[in-house]
Amino acid sequence: MAQRPYSPRLLFPLAALAAVVSLGEPTVAAEETVTIGTGSRAGVYFQVGRAACRLINQTQDEHGITCAAEPTAGSIANLEAVRKGNIAFAVAQSDWQFHAVNGTSRFAEAKADSDLRAVFSVHGEPFTVVARRDSGIRHLRDLAGKRVNIGNPGSGQRGTMEVVMKAMNWSKTSFSLAEELPASQQSLALCHDRIQAMIYTVGHPNDSVAQAVRLCDAVIAEVSGQQIQKLVDENPYYAMTAVPGGLYAGNTNDVATFGVKATVVTSAQVPAETVYAVTKAIFDNLERFRAMHPAFARLQPEVMVRDGLSAPLHEGAARYFKERGWL
Repeated sequence: MAQRPYSPRLLFPLAALAAVVSLGEPTVAAEETVTIGTGSRAGVYFQVGRAACRLINQTQDEHGITCAAEPTAGSIANLEAVRKGNIAFAVAQSDWQFHAVNGTSRFAEAKADSDLRAVFSVHGEPFTVVARRDSGIRHLRDLAGKRVNIGNPGSGQRGTMEVVMKAMNWSKTSFSLAEELPASQQSLALCHDRIQAMIYTVGHPNDSVAQAVRLCDAVIAEVSGQQIQKLVDENPYYAMTAVPGGLYAGNTNDVATFGVKATVVTSAQVPAETVYAVTKAIFDNLERFRAMHPAFARLQPEVMVRDGLSAPLHEGAARYFKERGWL
C-alpha cells in the first residue's frame, strides 16, 4: 500500500503551527487542533486520549493547541491512520508498533512505516481472558470448543488473539463460536451467555472487565504454558506479567499471563514544535495525568520514555525528555 503524502489540512484542521516570535511575553502559537486516535470508549486507550487532551486543552494558552480524543477500532487501525496522515497521534499496543515500523505481520503488505515515531509509553496491558464462572474456563487451553469473542478486526486485541491462536495451533473453527465484537459490547454478550469468554488486552482495573465480574460472576483465566513462554521468549515486545489480585470481586489472587505496553505514537511528518508542546503539556502535569485513571497511578517518566518503544523517538519528544534529564 503506497503511503499518502503528508497532509497538514488533515492533521491540523484549524491552522498550521505558526512561527513563534519572542516579544518579551510567554510565546503562544497560532490555534491548531490535533486528534489522538484511541480505541473503544469502554477501553483504557480512550481514557489515555481523554486524559492527554484534557491536559493539552487546559494548557492551551501556553502553546495554542487544542486536542480531541477520537474513538477508533484500535491499535492496527490507529497505526494505519497515522501512516496515512489522517490523525496526528494515536495509542497503540507495543507489539503492533513494532510490526508497523518493521513492516511485519499484519503490516507486511503495507511495508515498513519509516515515518512512524514513538512519543512515550503508558500502562502495561496484560492479555486477559475473562470467562463466565459456569463455563469451566480457568486456563487459556480451556477456550477450545467454547464460545469466545476474539475481538473486532482492526483492534490490537484481535491482532494479539490471532498471534495466540497461531501459537496454540488454533483457528476460528477451534471454537464453537468465534465472535468479533468490539470491546464496548463484549461484557454484555458474556452476561447474556452469547459468549462464554472474552479476550481483552487492556490495562487494569478496567470498567468492562469489572462489569462482567459484577453482573455475571466472571473470573480471570490463567494464560501460561509452553506455547506462551515460547511466544514471549521469541518476541521482545512481550513479557510475562499478571492481572493483579484484588482488583475484581471474587478474583483475589494474581493471575499469570503475558502482556504488552500501551504506547503513544505519531509521524515524522508532524512538526517537532507540535510534538514538543504535546509532550510537555502531559509530562509537566504527570501527577494530574496519573490521577485520571487507576491504570496510570504508577507511571514513571524514566520508564515511559524507554519501555515498549520500537519506533525512533520523535525529535520533539526527545528534545523535551533531554531537557528533563530522562534521556
